[in-house]
Amino acid sequence: MIEINGLSKSFDGFKALDNCSIEVKKGSVYGLVGPNGSGKSTLIRALTGVYRPDSGSITVNGQPIYENPVLKERMVCIPDDLYCFVSASTRDMKNFYRDMYPRFSEVRYNKLKTIFKINEKTPIRRLSKGMQKQSAFWLAMSCCPDILVLDEPVDGLDPVMRRQVWNIILGDVASNGTTVLVSSHNLRELEDVCDTVGVINKGKIMLQRRLDELQENIIKLQVAWNGEEPDLSDMQIMHRSSMGKMHTLIVKGSAEEIEDKMALLKPAFYDMLPLTLEEIFIYELGGENYAVKEILL
Repeated sequence: MIEINGLSKSFDGFKALDNCSIEVKKGSVYGLVGPNGSGKSTLIRALTGVYRPDSGSITVNGQPIYENPVLKERMVCIPDDLYCFVSASTRDMKNFYRDMYPRFSEVRYNKLKTIFKINEKTPIRRLSKGMQKQSAFWLAMSCCPDILVLDEPVDGLDPVMRRQVWNIILGDVASNGTTVLVSSHNLRELEDVCDTVGVINKGKIMLQRRLDELQENIIKLQVAWNGEEPDLSDMQIMHRSSMGKMHTLIVKGSAEEIEDKMALLKPAFYDMLPLTLEEIFIYELGGENYAVKEILL
């Protein structure tokens, strides 16, 4: 549904996006992850038509998104930095959204009122950060969008409300085929909801793959050797650490390939564990050079 091809965007000579290409399929939940300053928010602003790309294209169902009001009526974005009109309440913003989005549902708005227990007459700017986010989700999900774009969506929400919000979103994905692109630093949470992950760094897409494929092709290997460590030069080792006789290796390759290698090397002990999304993110971005380092003060 969403195709971004060769997207580049610069600001005063700084290249925020550099030839980015991603594909988000209809009805999928796509997680965009990357370090601070990697270009995530710039890509989201280009996708939602706020920024005009310097080069490349952004299309939804084959149509360009920039200055395309018909497509934008079907897309809702919840940015990290929320905006509302001065002194506007949730009810005031509901009237604004209803005029902007033809599919806005009063019925759904009233149903969600039982979940987002906010005084809809209170000015949004007087609400806490978490309640402002609840207001944003209340309004966004009432628009019944085909595409939902989220930038740090559940930041500030308590654990129960986080789960409630994701339950509503995933319910729409399952029942209505809603397409979701979400950028977040909470990789543990993305691991539970995303089916595809894109890693962006320094304005470039480093990799884009289904989450299950990522977890199948990077293995955490814990191994103890009989005597000296054998030659491992034919293994793609991304990171290694040791604690006593136990060695932990982050290895690229399938479980079957690594099992065959271990059968030949005959270690005293070995075990293979799947990596979390957070671990994959760290090692794919540069392995040992990107991992957390200890600083002696």
